[in-house]
Amino acid sequence: ETPKTGMFCANITTFHPAVFILLGIPGLEQYHIWLSIPFCLMYITAVLGNGALILVVLSERTLHEPMYVFLSMLAGTDILLSTTTVPKALAIFWFHAGEIAFDACITQMFFIHTAFVAESGILLAMAFDRYVAICTPLRYTAILTPMVIGKITLAIWGRSIGTIFPIIFLLKRLPYCRTNVIPHSYCEHIGVARLASADITVNIWYGFSVPMASVLVDVALIGVSYTLILQAVFRLPSQDARHKALNTCGSHVGVILLFFIPSFFTFLTHRFGKNIPHHVHILLANLYVLVPPMLNPIIYGAKTKQIRDSMARMLSIVGKF
Repeated sequence: ETPKTGMFCANITTFHPAVFILLGIPGLEQYHIWLSIPFCLMYITAVLGNGALILVVLSERTLHEPMYVFLSMLAGTDILLSTTTVPKALAIFWFHAGEIAFDACITQMFFIHTAFVAESGILLAMAFDRYVAICTPLRYTAILTPMVIGKITLAIWGRSIGTIFPIIFLLKRLPYCRTNVIPHSYCEHIGVARLASADITVNIWYGFSVPMASVLVDVALIGVSYTLILQAVFRLPSQDARHKALNTCGSHVGVILLFFIPSFFTFLTHRFGKNIPHHVHILLANLYVLVPPMLNPIIYGAKTKQIRDSMARMLSIVGKF
C-alpha cells in the first residue's frame, strides 16, 4: 500500500469497518469440522482442569500458600486466554460465524495479549517463590507475606494492562478501507494492523519490542533464579533432600517450557519462516492458546501430592451426593 493511498483513505474518513470477517484457518476450510473436535475437547479439558484447580486451592486451607496462590492465578489466566479465543473459533468452524464487530475484535486482541504478558509475569513470580523456598527456607513466610503477594499480583496485572493498552489506540487511529477480512481464527495485533491502508511501522515496532521486552526480562530473571536454585540444591548434604527440592521445581519447569518454547517458536516462525504455509502459522497459533492451558493443571496435578490428595477428597465428596 503506498503512503499516497493511505493519505487519500484518511482524507475521506478514518474508516473503521463495522465488522471484520475472521476466516478460521484459511486453506483448511474443508477440515474445519474435523479440527473442531480436538479443539472442543481440549477447550473443555482446559476449562474444567483449571476451574478444578482454582476450586481446590480456594477450598483447601492447606493450599493457602504463595505457590498455590500463583498457581490459581496461572489457572485463571489460562481460562481467560482460551475462552477469549476458542469459542469464537468453534463458532467459525461449526456455523461459519466469522463476523466480529470492530470493537469486539479490539477487545479480543487486548485480552489475548494481556493474558500472554500476565502469564509470563506469573511464571516469574512462581520462580521467585521457588527461589525463596529453596535458597532461604527459614525466611520464606517472612518474605512472601500476603501483602507482598498482593503487590506482586498488582505489578503483574498492572504491567500487562499498561503494556497492551496503548495498542488499542495504535489500532483505532488507523484507517481500514481496503479489506475487512482477517485470515485468522482470532484477532491479534499485527494481523489487524496489516489490514490498514496506512503506514503501520509504529504498530510493528511497538507490538514487537514492548511485549517482547517484558517477556525476555521475565525469561532472563527466571534463568537467574533457577541458576541460584540449582546451586543451592547441589549444596544440600543428602541425596534425599536434593531429590525433594528438585521435585518441587519439576512441575514449574515443565510449565515454563510449555509456555515459552511454543511462544518463541510461533514468534520466530512469524518473523523468519517465510516458506511456512499460512495455515500452519494459524494452526500453531490456535494450538498455542489451547495446549498449555490444557496441560498445566495436568502437570501440576500429577506432580504435586497436595493437589492430588485435595482433588481426590473433593471428588469423593461430590461422589457422595
